[in-house]
Amino acid sequence: MSTSTTASVSTHILDTSAGRPAEGVAVHLSARTGADADWQTLGTSATDADGRCKDLPAPPEGTTHVRLGFDTEAYFTETYSARKQAAAQQDAPALRDSENGRPVFFPEVTIAFAVVPGEHFHVPLLLNPFGYSVYRGS
Repeated sequence: MSTSTTASVSTHILDTSAGRPAEGVAVHLSARTGADADWQTLGTSATDADGRCKDLPAPPEGTTHVRLGFDTEAYFTETYSARKQAAAQQDAPALRDSENGRPVFFPEVTIAFAVVPGEHFHVPLLLNPFGYSVYRGS
């Protein structure tokens, strides 16, 4: 694939509730060739210790839209359990929990965006158990 006819995509996740990268978050990459086309799964990865996915495949030629899916529930369930144990060991107040007993309000985050051939698209996710923000990075 020529880089002048394809786009490239990267992402990273920062857990703003912990003030550090979110390690081990499953990330799914899909693409389509037009607004009415079906989404095609391109690959799955997970964030590393720096919160980055370095092995996402390049979208195929003709891609117009890309979708990143993040499995936030699994990440926060594991993270919440670890934090709760640490807080109990320190006799600290319990961490805030949602009404349904889950440590996360958004069980998944899906971001779809338009791409242009030959350009790189870095889409960081700023994440906490009750909210998130994304932007086009560099």
